[in-house]
Amino acid sequence: MSRYEHDFTHMFAGLEKQIAETDNPRHRAILKNYRLHGLLEVSGRYEELLSPTMTVEHPHYRIHEGGQSIILDGMAEVRAFYRSLVEANALVMWVAEQDIAVNDHGFSGEVVFNEFVPAPMLEGSAFGNIQAGEDPSEIYLLKRTLAFVWPYDEQCRMIGEHVYEDAASREISKPDPADVITAERAAELLAPEIDKELP
Repeated sequence: MSRYEHDFTHMFAGLEKQIAETDNPRHRAILKNYRLHGLLEVSGRYEELLSPTMTVEHPHYRIHEGGQSIILDGMAEVRAFYRSLVEANALVMWVAEQDIAVNDHGFSGEVVFNEFVPAPMLEGSAFGNIQAGEDPSEIYLLKRTLAFVWPYDEQCRMIGEHVYEDAASREISKPDPADVITAERAAELLAPEIDKELP
């Protein structure tokens, strides 16, 4: 078993506590959407998170990492982005710490973010060169602090992701291959979390 599996599986434990303590129905719905979005994304089930019940018809993403910016405008671009991450085996990620503030507009927060990344994607930006390496054992652990701002519509559907990296926080290490969580294992570990009913 990977040394990271416990933290990976329980990445939203603090968020679940925040949801349980949130009285405002809209705020609770936004936080629940964020939690489910994250679990589905990391499980490679991006079509589900892009469904009309979770995401607006024309999402807009702004991702700023490694001194570069990626703008994704519209469902076709967002869907292609997720597909490229799945194909590159670059969706196994988890939050180690997060501080989330929610209001009627959506939520914002700062998170410590971990991700298993193929070696070619470490050049410059984590997302600047989305491709799998030729050697599947060449997986690195990228840790950094990100600021999130996610707006939501009147139906509590995500409008987009605005993500900003603290470049000075980037740490890259080479994990023991036995500790790398594969995409298949990630989906297996998170399936019960996805099915969990929250109040």
